[in-house]
Amino acid sequence: MAKPVTLREAWAGEADCRNCALRTSALFAGLESTDFDLIHEPIDQYDLKPGTTLYKTGDLGDYMYTIRSGAIKLVQYLPDGSQRIVRIVRSSDVLGLEALLEEGYHHDAVALQRAEVCRFPSRVVRSLSRDNPKLHKELMSRWQRALTEADAWLTELSTGSARQRVARLLLRLVRDRESSECELFSREDMGAMLGITTETASRTIASFKRESLLVESRPNSFLLDIPNLRRIAED
Repeated sequence: MAKPVTLREAWAGEADCRNCALRTSALFAGLESTDFDLIHEPIDQYDLKPGTTLYKTGDLGDYMYTIRSGAIKLVQYLPDGSQRIVRIVRSSDVLGLEALLEEGYHHDAVALQRAEVCRFPSRVVRSLSRDNPKLHKELMSRWQRALTEADAWLTELSTGSARQRVARLLLRLVRDRESSECELFSREDMGAMLGITTETASRTIASFKRESLLVESRPNSFLLDIPNLRRIAED
């Protein structure tokens, strides 16, 4: 169920938004208090269970989203009905940038882990960006970041052996984090991310566990052997 708050409340850190990615995100950091005087539409906050669909390919892009916590997978479906996960978005990332062009969404967005999400009207962002150069510049930066990430998924995670692909994925999951600990996704999801079969993903993860490249610290949470995974990824 959605919990509505105003954009001003979110920006100001009120209404349980003090740790919200919307407030701390550079996307809205350049806004002034007066920017909110013309905005009367609420932000909706959602808690999503794994497997919950946020939006589907072709849905009207009336909203943009920012991730407070958790992870969302962006999915495309191939002609044979199989799925390919083209990107994962996580905390502080912005979803639905295509809505700025008044286009339908380009992917299905589905919760990969339990996630907290804020939804805000795309028309509000378009209106603010017309008069706020800082916001416009940050939107362009976000768009470029999404393209760079998409390119990385295509080049890093779709080429090489299964061991290389899995190692590269694991390293990306802990990139820019202080800890090497990460949660693993289902083997089906991993296969869809890497362009390998579910069985191959399962065998590779099992092999990494036997080699102590993955050490379980708690249920479905693993500490990574970063140096040796990096060696495999770069071979």
